[in-house]
Amino acid sequence: MGRIEVVSRRAATPSGHSGFGRTPAFETETVRVGETHVRPGSTSPWHHHGHRTLYAFVVSGEIILEFGSHGGEHVRAAAGDFFRIPAGLVHRDVNPTEEETVIVNTMIGEGPATIDVGGPDE
Repeated sequence: MGRIEVVSRRAATPSGHSGFGRTPAFETETVRVGETHVRPGSTSPWHHHGHRTLYAFVVSGEIILEFGSHGGEHVRAAAGDFFRIPAGLVHRDVNPTEEETVIVNTMIGEGPATIDVGGPDE
């Protein structure tokens, strides 16, 4: 018989991207669940999540996700919105506000969680 597991909030750990802090909760070979804190005005490098699809919920603040040819497309998600980033889609995250943005996310798939690339067309 299984058990219910509770993970209490911990201090954010550096993710390697300036302005982005990640607090992991659960991680297996195929599932990663956690919380991301994005400082005001921060922009991530261009990256993708390999063979993992990312599902997310914006708890507070807002985020712009840039993608597409030459980064010419974008979507905006605000507090209360859900979003999904397909596996392999090159994108970058932008917090356009003067407030911290908090996102709860789940990645499903295998391989590295984040792969940085030089730009959207790589």
